[in-house]
Amino acid sequence: MPMTLFAAILIALGGVCIAVQAPINAGLARRVESPIVAAAISFGVGFTILAGVALALGQGRSFGRAFSAEPQLWLGGFLGAFYVWAMVWSLPRLGTFTAICAVALGQIVAAIVLDRIGAFGLPVRDISVPRMLAALMVGGGLVLSRF
Repeated sequence: MPMTLFAAILIALGGVCIAVQAPINAGLARRVESPIVAAAISFGVGFTILAGVALALGQGRSFGRAFSAEPQLWLGGFLGAFYVWAMVWSLPRLGTFTAICAVALGQIVAAIVLDRIGAFGLPVRDISVPRMLAALMVGGGLVLSRF
């Protein structure tokens, strides 16, 4: 199997995980009566699993290297925490389908901008008509998801 196909399948499965994670976290928020606590628990479980896997694979020293990373590279945790909290809070109000459509639109618009400026050392990619049309189509899907 070509690596690009494997990567596409892997990230599609990641998308399934996000769609399933959202209502699970919303249910946890109802149970604990706090979207913030639910997000913290979700991150705590994820941290515990990933730290355990890293240690099991002999990658424990990599944790120490994080302290010398540039400050902006620490923003990933903040952004992830905001995403999980926003999804937990929004899902009961929008429903899973509309919330995931909104996430997809946000990701596509941000990706177009990040590609254009070559953010975080990535190669610069031009804004093209097909990319803009794709964003508009997802935006249309978001609007339609409310009907």
